[in-house]
Amino acid sequence: MKSKKAYINLIYFFGALGGLLFGYDTGVISGALLFIKEDLGLTPFMEGLVVSGVLIGALLGAALCGPFADRVGRKKAIIWLGVLFSIGAVGTGLAKNVEMLILFRIELGVAVGGASAIVPLYLSEMAPAAIRGRVASLNTLMNSIGILMAYLVNFVFASSGSWDWMLLLAVVPSLLLMLGMFFMPESPRWLLHKGREEEARSVLLLTRDAKKIDEEIKNVNELKPEGKVPFSELFSPLMRPILFIGIGVAIFQQIIGTNTIIYYTPTILADSGMGSSSAIAGTIGIGIVNVLFTIIGTILIDKIGRRLLMLIGNIGMSIALGILGISTWLFQAPSWLLLGCLCLFMVAYSASWGMVVWVVLGEIFPLKIRGTAIGFASTSLWLANIVVSLSFPVLLSSLGSSILFLLYAAIGILAFLFVYKFVPETKGKTLEEIEEEITSKNYKLEGEDRNVRA
Repeated sequence: MKSKKAYINLIYFFGALGGLLFGYDTGVISGALLFIKEDLGLTPFMEGLVVSGVLIGALLGAALCGPFADRVGRKKAIIWLGVLFSIGAVGTGLAKNVEMLILFRIELGVAVGGASAIVPLYLSEMAPAAIRGRVASLNTLMNSIGILMAYLVNFVFASSGSWDWMLLLAVVPSLLLMLGMFFMPESPRWLLHKGREEEARSVLLLTRDAKKIDEEIKNVNELKPEGKVPFSELFSPLMRPILFIGIGVAIFQQIIGTNTIIYYTPTILADSGMGSSSAIAGTIGIGIVNVLFTIIGTILIDKIGRRLLMLIGNIGMSIALGILGISTWLFQAPSWLLLGCLCLFMVAYSASWGMVVWVVLGEIFPLKIRGTAIGFASTSLWLANIVVSLSFPVLLSSLGSSILFLLYAAIGILAFLFVYKFVPETKGKTLEEIEEEITSKNYKLEGEDRNVRA
């Protein structure tokens, strides 16, 4: 019994390890950038391009890896992500010029984008309904641990300015991911989708009550499509409202200013008067807050639900950004106030949007097109991320931080209204119950719309 429980924990650990690499590779550039700018003489545009290289690759990875995971399986797709993560870590760490650095940052981004789509998908399909929120949110917990690891590594190498080692050390968890996933099972829902019922049953026996497995298999098979589902199904009348929700939460997660905080915290603190090493040390506190409140979020998500967490998080993030904007507008804000607001933002974000969006994306789409749909929504997320990250250095120099933070606070209010009006609650429901509930509602809305037109 203990060995079975240990194996289940390993499944969830390795399934979520891609999230750690996602966090490390997006967070490590914040500290490395301070030294890359000096060594390679970056302009504000090139600075944005070095940061956004991962995001450009992530756009491709999110678009391609969803359909790829539908074709070859979630397990094999994650193994290939481990290969890409390893290549990217070595390539960026050994880069001798900015062109090579950007090239391998883009390649690394393909793995990051793929992980953003496939890791929540794999975890959601592996976990039973009662704890699916907690298991799926492990992706974000590992992501926050990855960011903290990046901040710690940045601090260790800050005195020497060894940005190459900051980037190169990502090869350790990437190799662990690649090797560990060889011993993990395939998603039972993907196996059922491919008609491999006995294999799916064996996997389900690991995490489910044996008495409930037949019913779960029956529900999955009833919703399983006949034949190959065309990509155009993604834009069918029944799918459009679901896709709208997925794309909406994905884009809002980015344009509220999340990644400007993660990527540019050292730059913001350094501009307030801190030295480079002190600015990087300040990010460690934010990284610890991120991990702690992600843990709190994982505890709350199956208790109070996805929707309420997102609404509460919106309020906290907008308040933090509003204070940042007003304080830097009216007076020269001291470093402690900036750091406090950044921590408040991370508290609200980590326990809500940072985690819940990935859980929701893994839950709301129908099985027949889940990988492709998540990939499409994740592509929208990374496209928004690119726009924010590329524009931030330029907007910061032209508009100033106060206007920029107030703009993000206003976007946070719009995100609150979007969640309140459109996002359904999925707590405690099986993926098949969620699919049936959402599609039934869309059938009803489509029928009403036809009656109105008639």
